[in-house]
Amino acid sequence: MISLAQRNLLHDKVRLTVTLTGIVFAVVLIVIELGLYVGFTQTTSCLIDHSGADLWVTSKHVPYLELGTPFNERKLYQVKAVSGVADAEKFINSWTRWNRLDGAQETVQVVGFNPDADLGGPWNVVEGSIRDLKTPDGVMVDEVYKKKLGVSRIGEVFEINGHRARVVGFTRGIRAFTTDPYVFTSFRHAQDYAPLRDDQTTYILVKTEPGANVDEVRTNILARVKDVDVLTSAEFSRTTQRYWTLTTGAGIAILLAAVLGLIVGFVVVAQTIYATTMDHLKEFGTLKAMGAPNSYVYKVILIQAAVGGVIGYALGMIISGFVVRFAQPAGAPILMNGWMAISIFLLTLFMCAGAALVSINKVTRLDPAMVFKG
Repeated sequence: MISLAQRNLLHDKVRLTVTLTGIVFAVVLIVIELGLYVGFTQTTSCLIDHSGADLWVTSKHVPYLELGTPFNERKLYQVKAVSGVADAEKFINSWTRWNRLDGAQETVQVVGFNPDADLGGPWNVVEGSIRDLKTPDGVMVDEVYKKKLGVSRIGEVFEINGHRARVVGFTRGIRAFTTDPYVFTSFRHAQDYAPLRDDQTTYILVKTEPGANVDEVRTNILARVKDVDVLTSAEFSRTTQRYWTLTTGAGIAILLAAVLGLIVGFVVVAQTIYATTMDHLKEFGTLKAMGAPNSYVYKVILIQAAVGGVIGYALGMIISGFVVRFAQPAGAPILMNGWMAISIFLLTLFMCAGAALVSINKVTRLDPAMVFKG
């Protein structure tokens, strides 16, 4: 059975190439569209997901990360006094202006945190170190935004909102979901860049003590600190993702594109596998005329589809790897990880099996007598 399926596939090299091309096209299309959607959703909340905080203290009714409302930093000391709190730090995320050396301006998002703490700072630092942000006017940007911000090396000096800023390091892979890059700096410098009053902060990041019940700590903070909301990192991440994905419509557009990619991929695979089956219709008729049961013919078609799916998936993932790598320097957040690769493999097999069912429906009605006609 397996040998027959392989011979059917290899008999016509041109038809095999067309079939594999259709499957590869479908796989690449799905990887790009699905990767863009997942990359978009995770990029919207990357600062939250990598903050290292268990809880976020915000002003009342903050819908997403970028819309934090400043409040008095005295609340920080109230939070630190709550039982179960191991550490609490001020945090800023605010849009402002970056002045390039050529006089052009770019909008950036200043991220201010305490460089001496393990909360809210950058990750994947490839040049410099977080400690360097404690130096006067030190800032850190992602290397993918070098061209956009006019940065070429460490040590260059720019202006942010009229204040001096010196690049002390670079990160890799920290992309903003908008076109406005993140600029990491110390909380004190971020107050000038934002701008923000000296006695204000937009968030308080909380790290709970080992073994402490996070929900109990949250309840205690709410009882002690007035006019704030307290969210877990997971809750705040989902809230931010939901806002940018559903409320703005941007995520919906990408999601629809991903769904269309799945539909187009299925149609392409179904068409190519159906055409391959039709090319061997007389052979299947011969099998039925020789007494082969329908189940045998069905298995042959399914095996053909599965073999084509595996080969097409492998080739498609190789091409997708190059596409994803090529897109990274351009700032396109196409995400590809292990679970996505497995999911797309299973989806490819499902598409091929579904396409094979279309062909099986045709073979089911096949009259064995056709072999003896013409």
